[in-house]
Amino acid sequence: MSVTQSSSHQKTVMTKPPVVVILGHVDHGKSSLLEAIRDDFRITAKESGGITQHIGAYQAEYRGHRMTFLDTPGHEAFSAMRSRGARVADVAILVVAADDGVKPQTAEAIRVIEETKLPFVIAITKTDKPESNPDRVRQQLAEKGVYTEKYGGKVSEVLTSATQKTGIQDLLEMVLLVAEIEELKCDPRGLGRGIVVESFLDAKRGPATTILVRDGHVVVGDTIGTSSSVGKIRILEDFQGVTLKEALPGMPALVIGFEASPAVGEEFSIYTSEGEARTARVETALAPSPVLATSEGASLTIILKADVGGSLEAIQEQLAHIPQGKVILQTALAGVGDVTEADVKHAQGTGALIIAFRVKGRSDVIDLANRNGIAIERFDIIYELIERIRSLMESRVAPEVVREEVGELRVLAVFSAEKKNQIIGGKVTKGEVRKGCLAEIVRDGEAVGKGKVKNVQQGKVNVSSARKGEECGLMLEGGGSVQEGDTLRFGTEEVRQGGL
Repeated sequence: MSVTQSSSHQKTVMTKPPVVVILGHVDHGKSSLLEAIRDDFRITAKESGGITQHIGAYQAEYRGHRMTFLDTPGHEAFSAMRSRGARVADVAILVVAADDGVKPQTAEAIRVIEETKLPFVIAITKTDKPESNPDRVRQQLAEKGVYTEKYGGKVSEVLTSATQKTGIQDLLEMVLLVAEIEELKCDPRGLGRGIVVESFLDAKRGPATTILVRDGHVVVGDTIGTSSSVGKIRILEDFQGVTLKEALPGMPALVIGFEASPAVGEEFSIYTSEGEARTARVETALAPSPVLATSEGASLTIILKADVGGSLEAIQEQLAHIPQGKVILQTALAGVGDVTEADVKHAQGTGALIIAFRVKGRSDVIDLANRNGIAIERFDIIYELIERIRSLMESRVAPEVVREEVGELRVLAVFSAEKKNQIIGGKVTKGEVRKGCLAEIVRDGEAVGKGKVKNVQQGKVNVSSARKGEECGLMLEGGGSVQEGDTLRFGTEEVRQGGL
């Protein structure tokens, strides 16, 4: 890290540590790669220090150079977080498993990289597997328009194995080389600004927010603000829980002091006064989901509570993809932290279902909810939460009656007409008539009654059906009175639960 004085701009210019995001398909070894880097190259801290909370980012040091890694989850549900991570990152590592090749999320990661014009390197992982085939990976990447140096392109690749701890140093060398080419510069002495990469509610200390400083510096006592929250920094810690005096560009830091948890992905700034911060503040990013118009008027209202801001963002992103043409999904409240008495009371007033993701509630809160008939559903997996919401919405769609036309018959004679049953004779003019079919009685072009075919006969023999051009006798159950010359239209009806 070098610092020089720029006389033309009257500010200090520093080479900023690169911010790195790891992208790729689920189960391709992103987490294992991060763990290998964290174990071998993380910046050491005091013995008392330790990662007690997932704060979404950490730093590593290699040959005197620091770099920051965004710990973005790899599940498909976190596409919004990965996109956000790519936007704030300086370098991306595209992970592709040597034994599996290019998969849907690999293609999605390539799209994110291309859209953000993010410089990247490729880590071909799991090269220790017997079925490893790096050349197939290179070929598949080429088919997606990504050409590695071995395929005549400009994208660097590194063969790695997190299990064997091979290729990790080469990968870090490559990341630093790409960062050097990008000439990442910043001013470490100005007012800090950057982005929120995680937020959660600390039971003892209140809202805890992970910030990533992009420019300037942040110190304890600073007034900090985002579009949804402001505060004064009371505590500043590094990713291992060690107290910091200041956070410089490229550094992740845990901030205690926000009045409320800001939304993940919001930009933060340091202000000279609280008044200035509040003036700059705009409407909260955690506003309830917009209500979409619907003719049926069916709706589902939820209160959404999650463990951290990243989870909340990912869940909201997935909920936004659920069709709302037939059923409105409305979020009455959304936030981080345990379910509270205020949440239960709000659910009473709105008729909302409380959805809790990896959070709970005190026993007295649960008792209050039970006494008032407020449902609280808990989830640990985002996919299961989304499927449950979809299922609840589908259950609110009115069932649909689907009719299939089968045939028509011209009534030639009416042999008997009892109270419930009529025996008639006729000729099938279209399709067929089957036992069990529903019949509509049509006279002079208008429907005058309905019934059901109880029996079909030909030559006094019971048959399952009679086809076009054939004559037959029918026993018709229910409906109106049938007359000679009427037309009977036959069909079947199925009640289907409507989808979204």
